[in-house]
Amino acid sequence: MSYKEDGQSILSAAENGAAVGALPKLKSRKHSESFQSAIGKKKGWRQALPFLGPAFIACVAYIDPGNYATNIQGGSQFGYLLLWVVVLSNLMAILIQTLSSKLGIATSRNLPEILRDEWKPGVAFFYWIQGEIMVMATDLAEFIGAALGFHLVFGLQMIPSAILTALSVLLILFFQIRGFRPLEMAIATMVFIIVTAFSCEIAFSLPQFAPLMAGFIPHFQGTDSILLAAGILGATVMPHAIYMHSGLTCRRVIGQTPEERKKIFHFELVDILIAMVIAGIVNAVMLAVAASTFHGHIVISDLDVAFKQFGNFIAPSASLLFGIGLLAAGLSSSCVGTLAGDIMMQGFIHNRIPIFIRRVCSMIPPLAIIVTGSNATNALVMSQVVLSFGIALAIIPLVIFTSKKRLMGQLVNHKLTTFLAWAVAGVVICLNVFLLYQTFTG
Repeated sequence: MSYKEDGQSILSAAENGAAVGALPKLKSRKHSESFQSAIGKKKGWRQALPFLGPAFIACVAYIDPGNYATNIQGGSQFGYLLLWVVVLSNLMAILIQTLSSKLGIATSRNLPEILRDEWKPGVAFFYWIQGEIMVMATDLAEFIGAALGFHLVFGLQMIPSAILTALSVLLILFFQIRGFRPLEMAIATMVFIIVTAFSCEIAFSLPQFAPLMAGFIPHFQGTDSILLAAGILGATVMPHAIYMHSGLTCRRVIGQTPEERKKIFHFELVDILIAMVIAGIVNAVMLAVAASTFHGHIVISDLDVAFKQFGNFIAPSASLLFGIGLLAAGLSSSCVGTLAGDIMMQGFIHNRIPIFIRRVCSMIPPLAIIVTGSNATNALVMSQVVLSFGIALAIIPLVIFTSKKRLMGQLVNHKLTTFLAWAVAGVVICLNVFLLYQTFTG
């Protein structure tokens, strides 16, 4: 199917049964809106309300259980030292997610669709295969993190916790059947739970102001701090979030003129800044709480140990809040991984399977690890190795396509934006190569 710049042509194609992003097949115009119908008679800041949501789904990838583990270890081992790394990684994430969102708005296609149309079919098929592997690797950490959350909060064994995780994720995905708004509200609620949990945690721990501020000044303390900083930066950009964000914005609101697309992007930029700043603050608070609570006493690298030690150092309620936040992060990020897989399959090979079947299939590897009692830590390490290969494959076409005026029109990258994007891509790719080397050589 060909996609024209004209939004009405795209909408008509969608109504004839084309799979649209992560949403069910469109049967009416109600799933997509024109720019004018979206803003209606709203004035001022209210005009941005219809455009809020996609970035909140994407930001979940930046506060998943993997971030919990890295931030807790960083704070407990080095105190506030690496706060500046968290800030830098968040700025990098904002740039990459902005490019992904802008690509969808400018072209009314998601990144996988553009790659399929612009490059050879064999390349698109390869991208689909590696994309499915990326989603499985991502879901491994997130599903196990959610199951660990049920285990810690409710005291259940891991197998019942895994089953409860599977049922909970399927229930959240059920909101997708009713359209994008209910799903976005469900994910946003999970993000609110995480924010609330760590707001209470930092009130309990009361970090010291002077050391906290010193953590925002770039510096290191030995080789180990450099390695951990590389881990934080290298794991910042998640490949599935890049593909997914373009899919969430490409046909949400249709801009029929270049001017309308530019206005849509400006509204979406507000969404990105709000959501990603929240994610950045959550990560910084995680590290600060760990620093003020554990630094100088104990180094924590396991989430279950962190749960117990919060109770020992602060109060049982602090442990409970940590577990609830971990549970919300695992459930929401696991749903997001499933949505990303749906977008990638639809875009790369123009096909799809029911999302609940996809969800069940992606749960098999983590369930097998939990049921068989295999070493979950080793599995998580290998999942991060797999993700390291996928990051470059996602970032490179994103920067290439957003730099083409033929595709982007007035939303094409400025030269400075392109330079910064390639710089971020280079940093992330080099760090992940470095982490791969460290993983295999020790």
